[in-house]
Amino acid sequence: MRVGIRVPPCDRADHVLETVRRAERLGFDDIWFPDSQLLWRDVFTTLTAAALGTDRIGLGTAVTNLATRHPAVVASAARSVAELAPGRFTLGLGVGNSSVGPVGLRQSTSAAIREGIGMLRALLAGEEWKFPGGVRSRLRDPAPGIPLHLAASGPRNLRLAGEIADGVILLSGVSPRTLAQATARVREGAAGREGRLPLTVSAFCAVTDDVEAEARRLKPICASIAQNGGAPFLALAGIDVHVPEKIEGIYPDLVHAEDWKAAVDICSAWISDENALRFAEEFCLFGTADEIAARLRALPASGVTGVFLQHVGSYDPPADLIEAVGSAVLPRLK
Repeated sequence: MRVGIRVPPCDRADHVLETVRRAERLGFDDIWFPDSQLLWRDVFTTLTAAALGTDRIGLGTAVTNLATRHPAVVASAARSVAELAPGRFTLGLGVGNSSVGPVGLRQSTSAAIREGIGMLRALLAGEEWKFPGGVRSRLRDPAPGIPLHLAASGPRNLRLAGEIADGVILLSGVSPRTLAQATARVREGAAGREGRLPLTVSAFCAVTDDVEAEARRLKPICASIAQNGGAPFLALAGIDVHVPEKIEGIYPDLVHAEDWKAAVDICSAWISDENALRFAEEFCLFGTADEIAARLRALPASGVTGVFLQHVGSYDPPADLIEAVGSAVLPRLK
């Protein structure tokens, strides 16, 4: 199983590169970069620096979108990165989330994702695509074979990912119960396809002896899941919470709050310490190095082929998490 880490492009590309190089030296398999044009530096600029400055580690977007970026623009950007890191780049796509919200756009529908991925595949393969108005165009110097992975959480998009993507990024955390439901929907969509799709699951992670203290910081994450239709998933783990549709005082959103302490305090009105602890224990990888390694070893039994770890925060590099996992967890997996 591949173990990666999420690195937000929260600084100059050359500074982010130092974080990426450290992860490569410590033995991580992949770096996944999120994309949100108002929150971070441009993801493809950062990917270019990472491609030129590393030798082995896999590089991917987790995730970019086809709403703020036209599929033809994404095809060109993906081709440009892939030729700098042959065989190492994965294009992860999603509905938009923090990219579309701050500029007043809606998340991509399943139909839009289907059409956009079809366009991407055609252009990357060097085929002509018929654009609006009957214009037919193709991408010069195409790059066929770039893996297109789709991030999904709801049943419809999980099935869609199983049907059309080269791999799936699961946003369900590492809870065995939610993983079982998510992978079942992917298999439904993939019925009739040959081979097994790569399944990469994202999980918040902290190497700690005091899970209860660290778990409190997860309250905005837990609240966001409940707010965005994930309450049934939380209920499977015994977390019964009711969060209002709109929460004031947090910018730009719950998951990417600029003032994290304030976000934790505000979300405490709906997410108790006990809820946060249960969320950390069930959905996240919080615990000692031995405990985290044991849970990672168990993931392939759920069909998972890779994981990318996240620290709590969006505007600083996950340097501490890289050091802790790289020095204490990865050696235990080997």
